[in-house]
Amino acid sequence: MRKALVVGIDYYNSISSLHGCVNDAHSVKAMLERNADGSVNFGVKLLTATGPNDTVSRQELRESVKDLFAGDEEIALFYFAGHGYIEAVGGYLCATDTRTGHDGLSLSDVMGFANASKVRNKVVILDSCHGGGVAQDAGNPAMSELSDGMTILTASTAEQYATEENGSGVFTSLLVDALGGAASNLVGAVTPGGVYAHVDQSLGPWAQRPVFKTNVKTFVSLRSVQPPLGLGELRRIAEFFPKPGFEFQLSPEYEPESMNPDPDKTVVFAVLQKYNRVNLLVPVGAPHMYHAAMESKAVRLTALGEHYRRLVEKGLI
Repeated sequence: MRKALVVGIDYYNSISSLHGCVNDAHSVKAMLERNADGSVNFGVKLLTATGPNDTVSRQELRESVKDLFAGDEEIALFYFAGHGYIEAVGGYLCATDTRTGHDGLSLSDVMGFANASKVRNKVVILDSCHGGGVAQDAGNPAMSELSDGMTILTASTAEQYATEENGSGVFTSLLVDALGGAASNLVGAVTPGGVYAHVDQSLGPWAQRPVFKTNVKTFVSLRSVQPPLGLGELRRIAEFFPKPGFEFQLSPEYEPESMNPDPDKTVVFAVLQKYNRVNLLVPVGAPHMYHAAMESKAVRLTALGEHYRRLVEKGLI
């Protein structure tokens, strides 16, 4: 119910070849195929162009994208690394046999297949120059048309080039890092929104800027990783903080290194410390959790902590 088309094109017949796109495609494929625990994630079709005997034609690329979005799966993901081209009437993804740029696969075709698809969640990820032009109305660039369940993430805006460093696309390096767990939420899910936030925060204001467009009611998980908290520990947040604004009172008995630690309270304190490390709570009037316990201070939830408390309270975690 989850399928992905991953494309990396280094070799071009008529325009300058690239060097890191095939490696990037293999890295993305490896991340998408299985979750961090080894369970099956996406069924991945890989297309690469490495030389004269290993090419990806425009026709093959177009038919593969069409097939990707032809079903009714839970999620279909399209990743492309290669040359991109843009002109007044729209953008294009360049296949091996591209000669002029506008004879590549048009982004309007990609969006046409995706927008018409019955797949519940469609994700398009482009590591190509000018990729931000996808879903952009050529006559009104400020407007985008996305069908329900559509998400787009690109390496750069319509006006920018996508850069490579050390044999890999800067964007894809961050994408792989995000899928590896750097962008996961507290239940171990890596969502498109989390990926974008990770990429956006990692690129400076003068670097290429990623583009994120979406029309979804809820984010789908692209990959599952080991969460920083056990689910059992996370669910206790509503037990410790039964209502909004509640402050949990500490005492020296919670600190294992105090004179008279209480074994039951030190177990609770260990969970609260984990909450603190992932920004779910902060001590009140103390610089550190140790001081909060030793000085009989309280701890309170952050805005993120309150968000997860509500999710647990509603039975959503």
